[in-house]
Amino acid sequence: MSAPSTTLPGFDFTGKRVVITGAAGIFGSWIADCFAQAGAELLLSDRDAGALQKLADRMPDGTLTHTTELADDGSIDDLIGLIKMNWGAPDILINNAGVYPSGFLLDIEPAEWDRIMNVNVRAPFVLTRAAARLMIDAGKPGSIIMISSGAARKMRRSVVPYCTSKTTLDRLMQGFALELSDYNIRVNAVEPGFAPGSTASPLTEAHVKAVLANIPLGRGSEPEDAVAAIMFLCSDSASYITGTSIAVDGGNSIGSLVVHQDKKTAL
Repeated sequence: MSAPSTTLPGFDFTGKRVVITGAAGIFGSWIADCFAQAGAELLLSDRDAGALQKLADRMPDGTLTHTTELADDGSIDDLIGLIKMNWGAPDILINNAGVYPSGFLLDIEPAEWDRIMNVNVRAPFVLTRAAARLMIDAGKPGSIIMISSGAARKMRRSVVPYCTSKTTLDRLMQGFALELSDYNIRVNAVEPGFAPGSTASPLTEAHVKAVLANIPLGRGSEPEDAVAAIMFLCSDSASYITGTSIAVDGGNSIGSLVVHQDKKTAL
């Protein structure tokens, strides 16, 4: 095994069992790298079997993988069965998988709408419900993270279904946080910053340049940025935090840098 490329000192998850969906993607692989470095046992899920295997090859021995189609109930059931068979229950679930297609509402077919909602909302519901039941049966506390987006709070033209799905995901997170509090299972969300390069939802060069130019802190998301928030929320240091969402996006979701006057800077 070669060493993971992403490291984040200061966290110890030795012996913790962590499930990550969308693990072969940009954010998923960053999350997996950091949890592996922190000593966690991993179950990595992704629909891309080839990319998933490449990721697993650099993970510690004993890392589990599952090729999951999150729009297919049978595939999700198989993933849940693998978790139960090998671990009994996870300690942490990271609902990271998501799709980010672009299209105007008048152009999007109902089948595409359903695909977005199935992957971005329904799958996290089904997986969170299943993981929580396993945690409860095992009598163990747990932490569940929804990977959300600033799009949950800021509507964007041509990606309305995505924005809608992330707003719904935030409300789902809060609902689970309320209902699972009786069992000491905490549920939170992290909104990562802009990190282009996804093969599942490719973006044009013009799109990438436009977004990067308007991020207040002047850069895209780097490997440790959102993962630091995820690991904090899963750690004992956040034992009194549930039902919250943390934006780690360089200020991208708070407003626009565009100045509509001739004088463009304060100084």
